[in-house]
Amino acid sequence: MPAAEKRLLWVDDEADLLESHRLFLTEKGYGVHMARNAADALELLRRHGFDLLLLDEQMPGMRGLAMVREVRDLAPALPVVMVTKSEDDSTLREALGAAVTEYLVKPVNPRQVLSVVTRILEGPAIRQQALARTFVDRFRQLEAADARTLDWRGWIERYAEMVQWDVDLAAAGEFGLHGSLRTLYPDMRRAFAQYMRVQYPRWVNAEIEGERPPLSIDVVGEFLMPVLEHERRALFIVVDCLRLDQWRVLEPLLAPLFEVETTHYYSLLPTATPYARNALFSGLFPGEIAARHPDWWGEREDETLNAHERELLELHLRELRGNTLVRYHKISSAADSEHLERNLANAIAPEGVTACVFNFVDLLTHGRSESAILYEVAKDEVAFRQLTQQWFNRSALLAILREAARKRVPVLLTSDHGSIHCNTPATVLARRDATHNLRYKFGADLRAENPEQALLFTNEDDLRLPRHGGSTMGGNTLLATGDCFFVYPTKLREYQQRYRGSFLHGGVSPEECILPLALLTPRA
Repeated sequence: MPAAEKRLLWVDDEADLLESHRLFLTEKGYGVHMARNAADALELLRRHGFDLLLLDEQMPGMRGLAMVREVRDLAPALPVVMVTKSEDDSTLREALGAAVTEYLVKPVNPRQVLSVVTRILEGPAIRQQALARTFVDRFRQLEAADARTLDWRGWIERYAEMVQWDVDLAAAGEFGLHGSLRTLYPDMRRAFAQYMRVQYPRWVNAEIEGERPPLSIDVVGEFLMPVLEHERRALFIVVDCLRLDQWRVLEPLLAPLFEVETTHYYSLLPTATPYARNALFSGLFPGEIAARHPDWWGEREDETLNAHERELLELHLRELRGNTLVRYHKISSAADSEHLERNLANAIAPEGVTACVFNFVDLLTHGRSESAILYEVAKDEVAFRQLTQQWFNRSALLAILREAARKRVPVLLTSDHGSIHCNTPATVLARRDATHNLRYKFGADLRAENPEQALLFTNEDDLRLPRHGGSTMGGNTLLATGDCFFVYPTKLREYQQRYRGSFLHGGVSPEECILPLALLTPRA
């Protein structure tokens, strides 16, 4: 029974024959008003508010579908259930085109009507209540769970579950429960950092027995190659700085076009574009890239370090399967997007790999720190997801995915690293020649004032990183944990004011490290 009376308007020239339906719905707590023609119904709609319209198609005077078009001017969001004797396919298609919510063919019994009405009007509340009950039970289990027992698979499962609860509770408007969920994040991040402190150097230096997780260097070999073995071509998409929660709200939008199979991998450290994305394309650790291609890896930590992604991918594919055609697109501006959309017909290569890098999300995270408007629009994780979804719906990314679906080209879509909403300043003590990144730093005599806010590695080889600055900078690497961002004692207030609340990356957190990897297979 509905919590508060919902008002239904039923329009049918044979209203007398529907009295049993009206009485049954009334007993179930609905207020049912009857009209015998479209003119009377439209007048009622102008004078009163209704929650749902039940409408016959075949009536004297104005047809039901013609009435729907007028109803949309009066009440654009009003759910409409067409109840008609017509089983004609053209009528059904016309009804769907008019945004009719449900279509019932007479004769119908009262319980059929009740089922449809309940699902439309009460379904969201019922689902919300069920979600809340399930979460309350699961929350107690998550709160009591010991993260110290988790292996790399367990961490993926734990974080993926947290993300799904995060997305579902926010979407359902359960912000109280969503706030409760967020209280679990600090402990999760601390435990994850301690896990990575021990395990990550073992992973990258092959110091463990048995399996390690898929890392950035494995994506092309383990996930893209199987696609190429079965198909002449593939679309390889990297969305810079796409978090798992952002992917979760994008994934359903692709269901009409693709069968979607999502797995996960771990980003290399630091979780920053020069290191993680170059490793993604090359299949090499950053230290190996710098050693093999010294002209491609200088000391400047800016976009120039990612200027050779196409060449790195070509070399990687050549080692794996011989010469492979690579077509490469980097989308970093509105002009890049417009150019790609204008040339969609030829954007995907007829064979080999078409690689696309979309930088919007990463640019948004950086621009947010500089723009008060962006800061307000994407003030937290929920808003950030919504903004990402809005961009995606109008993006060149969606355009090329539609083109891939049309041409039946499989897609491997992933990210190079995530980001984390940073609110805690962590004071760093360092020499002048230390790097200036907010979540990771290189330099000699480098340390965090509070050791719990960062992981310190004293040798680049522990992380398979390039040697920074020879002997002048030393081999220390400092990676922020939790939601910390680095500040210097001399500019403490300036950095706090400027960067508190920013989405940053380069450190060690599940949000930055555990990434989606989706195989999109075009639907038949």
